[in-house]
Amino acid sequence: MTSNSKTRLIHPQAKIPSGFRSLVTPVFRGSTTLFPKAAAIVDTWNHDEVPYTYGSYGTPTTLDLAARIAELEHGYRSFVTPGGLSALVLVYLTCLSSGDHVLVSESVYGPSRTFADHVLRRYGVEVDYYPPLEGANIASRIRSNTRLIWCESPGSITMEVQDVPAIVEAAHRRDVLVALDNTWAAGVLFDAFGHGVDFSVQAITKYIGGHSDVLLGAVTIRDKALYERLGTNLQHLGMVASPDDCSLGLRGLLTLHVRLKAIEESALRVASWLAERPDVEAVLHPALPSCPGHVIWKRDFTGSSGLFSVVFRPPLSRNDLHACMDRLKFFQKGYSWGGVSSLVVTPDLTEAPNARVYGDRLVRFYVGLEDTDDLISDIEQAFRH
Repeated sequence: MTSNSKTRLIHPQAKIPSGFRSLVTPVFRGSTTLFPKAAAIVDTWNHDEVPYTYGSYGTPTTLDLAARIAELEHGYRSFVTPGGLSALVLVYLTCLSSGDHVLVSESVYGPSRTFADHVLRRYGVEVDYYPPLEGANIASRIRSNTRLIWCESPGSITMEVQDVPAIVEAAHRRDVLVALDNTWAAGVLFDAFGHGVDFSVQAITKYIGGHSDVLLGAVTIRDKALYERLGTNLQHLGMVASPDDCSLGLRGLLTLHVRLKAIEESALRVASWLAERPDVEAVLHPALPSCPGHVIWKRDFTGSSGLFSVVFRPPLSRNDLHACMDRLKFFQKGYSWGGVSSLVVTPDLTEAPNARVYGDRLVRFYVGLEDTDDLISDIEQAFRH
């Protein structure tokens, strides 16, 4: 070995003790993966063939998060993506080509609608929206070129709970795949694969991340054939999740159960209190009878989470609601949810046109981990008029 310090800085002979085991998964960063021999060099995303080939296909940190999410959702495998929207896009582009037809729930996450309208249509994909409570009647909307049906249950703003098993049955009779945005249930409160879906998507940004400091998504797949289709497209699209971000996702998984339980109890109490107010027309919380699809929620879900919407009675206007929101002290104003802090926002009706049925009187609440009495008092003082 050379004695030249310039070379030894890059090719050291220093040794460290082996056998270190950390209680948590370490952060493995790296782009270049080393191979034992020249003949072993291969470029593949498929970890069943070669464990590691290049950093963009995953390091041990990335793959540990993916494996744990697949285990959580009872799926075959999972892929981690740089954000929730990229996870949705990955499914769209895996299933659809020019000339194909996709059915999307009217209550879908706004950026998913935007991608379908402005990207899929541009490349020749036919996009149709269906009422979220369509259930088995969706069979009448399936065409010979329908390749995918998107569900989101509950809906992003209006919280309709879909009859996913009925949609799956109608779709699979025609060999149509079904994808579900399962973010509200955190992959825990609704068993996507037990109810027959082919793809379950989550924004890891929300509940699994849990602390409003990470952007990640995940797609979990039903079987090996879909795993191979999705993995190939993941490689083509170059979707790379940071190992540092994945380590935050792994951290969030450790406390997911206790956070969900506490948030469920607090959100139900706040939502039930709001439902009794004279200025409230309806509380769109799946666990309450006033929410469309509540009976299906009781049948299919094992619990509820902290996101719900409230429809206020006239004559309250959007400006009135904004003034009330500005008086809130513990509910912060901002997008996203799933963290420890409570949030409030009025929806952009261009991204959620199905919410227009409620006019400008809808406010979306997210209940975090603050004291519930403080949250109720905060709403009471802000909306006192």
